[in-house]
Amino acid sequence: MTNAAPASDGAPLPFPFPIVSSLDPSPEYARLRAEQPVVRVRLPSGDLAWLVTRHEDVRFVFGDPRFSRAAACAPDAPRLMPGVEADPESIVSKDAPAHTRLRRLVAPAFVPRRMEAYRDMITNTVDRLLDGMEAAGPPADIVAHLSSTLPMITICELLGVSEEDHDRFREWATTMFGTTKEAMKKGIAARKSLLSYLQTLIEHKRKERGDDLLSVLIAYQEEGDRLSGKELLSFAGGLIVAGYETTSNRIANAVLMLLRHPGQLALLRDGDEHVESAVEELLRFIPGGAAGGLMRVALEDVEIRGVTVHEGDGIIAVTNSANRDDAVFPDPDRFDITRKPGPHKTFGHGIHYCVGAQLARIELQQSLGQLARRFPNLSLAVPEQELKWRKNVVIHSLESLPVKW
Repeated sequence: MTNAAPASDGAPLPFPFPIVSSLDPSPEYARLRAEQPVVRVRLPSGDLAWLVTRHEDVRFVFGDPRFSRAAACAPDAPRLMPGVEADPESIVSKDAPAHTRLRRLVAPAFVPRRMEAYRDMITNTVDRLLDGMEAAGPPADIVAHLSSTLPMITICELLGVSEEDHDRFREWATTMFGTTKEAMKKGIAARKSLLSYLQTLIEHKRKERGDDLLSVLIAYQEEGDRLSGKELLSFAGGLIVAGYETTSNRIANAVLMLLRHPGQLALLRDGDEHVESAVEELLRFIPGGAAGGLMRVALEDVEIRGVTVHEGDGIIAVTNSANRDDAVFPDPDRFDITRKPGPHKTFGHGIHYCVGAQLARIELQQSLGQLARRFPNLSLAVPEQELKWRKNVVIHSLESLPVKW
């Protein structure tokens, strides 16, 4: 029996915790940081796991090799959701040295110089999308015109997907993330079609390489080592999840947060001075989802703040909570785009730090900066309480975001 401070009735806390707003973490995190920074919870799967909520402890769990992502993919490992299996081939599911090898092979495709080379393409894409939104006239949907479209075009450009295939590629990727029972069935079929397409694309790129990221990954090798076909396929599939769905949600939620704070939005209209700090504050402030982190499994007994996490126990380091820790961020519940950027954990920490973080930053910087300047009188076209959300324990995303100007 583990020795966590239990809930008042002695039972593990049910997780995820209730939220007041999809743009704010659960208030329960503040209490836990103060009173129970390492706590036992029961997941939607019925499994038990630990949560760590303080910034220092989240960083510790991310960086300590005794907490394994690979072990979290084992058949008997604790699961967040029932019936959802992790991909053991994914780079985010590997520990060192397997992860070290994969990271070494994919890193050259994501160096800052190469990511910055995409900035002009992203800028031009945002301009074109905002031209379309302006021509359509208000009210216009930010999700349809910008946030769901820009990341998909960017991913297609990165992977070298031909323009005539963009529409069906986007349809597959969008369908993959359905949240109802019926939609999840369609999502499985869409995922199979998308992976089949990617497999064909990889085979084509092996014969006719371009200057796209997929061609770089295929061509690169170090000391005779290179990515296998299965590794390439898994990485490309993971890139779609991280680069499309996650970034799409981030852009839409960021626009809504700025509309909630018109004084902050006004600061973006005058130039680029606050764009970078605004993106960092938005990444810190807005939760990434209800769960707030990936499952890890302890490979041996580890003590955290006097609590023993036993070998085989699941543990979730909650970034949503770490990013509101007042030990690191003064007045953490105040949204302020002029705040000096701090060490938020939205992209993780340690060996699993998001390889595409710089690309996501560029998409957010260009889309938010250009939107604010192009539409200085931007506002919500409907009361905020009428907005519709797709919610599960993984994502909180807007179905639409109607705006006027």
